[in-house]
Amino acid sequence: MDKKSGSGKQATAATESDSLPRRGLIKLTAAGAATVGVLAATGWSGAGQAVASPAPTTRKKPGLPPGDTSNGADNWYTSDKVTVQKVSFKNQYQMTVVGNLFIPKSLKRGTKNPAMVVGHPMGAVKEQSANLYATKLAEQGFVTMSLDVSFWGESAGRPRNAVAPDIYAEDFSAGVDFLRTKRFVDKERIGALGICGSGSFVISAAKIDPRIKAVATVSMYDMGAANRNGLNHAVTLEQRKATIERAALQRDAEFAGGKIEYTGGTPDVLDENSTDIDREFFDFYRTARGSHPNTTTHPTLTSNSKFMNFYPFNDIETISPRPMLFITGDQAHSREFSHEAHRLAAEPKELVTVDGAGHVDLYDRVNLIPFDKLTSFFRDNLK
Repeated sequence: MDKKSGSGKQATAATESDSLPRRGLIKLTAAGAATVGVLAATGWSGAGQAVASPAPTTRKKPGLPPGDTSNGADNWYTSDKVTVQKVSFKNQYQMTVVGNLFIPKSLKRGTKNPAMVVGHPMGAVKEQSANLYATKLAEQGFVTMSLDVSFWGESAGRPRNAVAPDIYAEDFSAGVDFLRTKRFVDKERIGALGICGSGSFVISAAKIDPRIKAVATVSMYDMGAANRNGLNHAVTLEQRKATIERAALQRDAEFAGGKIEYTGGTPDVLDENSTDIDREFFDFYRTARGSHPNTTTHPTLTSNSKFMNFYPFNDIETISPRPMLFITGDQAHSREFSHEAHRLAAEPKELVTVDGAGHVDLYDRVNLIPFDKLTSFFRDNLK
């Protein structure tokens, strides 16, 4: 069954095969350099691999390259049809979570309306991709809220850039707590949307929070599997153990007062050894297209191993009968995770593949992102 993207380009229902396309942005071998590149982009580090304490990037930095803004790339999109206000609330651990609340100007405050929480890519902040999605969906009549997960952006948590997947999932439930207090939000019509790593966090949250009535993911990473196994299970057990060992030894150093080390994330510079995946992420996070001063994308080395114990797809079928939508690009290096989630989830579920789209393309390229599909999904399932 064919689906249509928001640009009018065709997005086709995925096949049973999880094999990656040979054409396009990313070409991978079983254990090729591109696999290491994507793991670096998601926070994984091989033995001996670390980066110095990072300084935040900024889109205002002089000389920042513009980035590839084809296919309508518009991460900084704003709308005169929507009002935006900064909000903050506590999660169950009494940590302050900061978000942006988007309210359609056409909203009738005397009515109860559908709402959703929108999560940013792993290592990013709400101003990167999440605000765009929240704005576009608010234009369609939803109350939306983007948020910074704990330890990132404007939300609380020390040390900065720590990995804590259980707390990340809690932040989405705390967002639901917040939305349910609003007189113009229908408590029984709240959904969640996760982009990239947040796709796995919203699934984790929904498994134990039945107040989340519908779940959608875009360019999802299973952050657990990505760190344990890499793409196409290319990371060996020995490599995984070496990564865990390095993190454990760094704990000793930091407990003794040593400097915090950071790992993975988008490279800060490109060179002749940079992979296609490095370049894909760099074009968003290190250019005016998507760079923001509140993020480095580099998680702490000692905490990144927490992802090894993160299994968001375990028991994913228990979310049923609440509906799930998985959106990925046909050229996305990450598409195996959407395929696997769709395979394991129970009905009702849907997998939509966008023709001509890579992983990062669906962060901000509005001519490729199927906003019409997201709108119909949430309208049909938050009613």
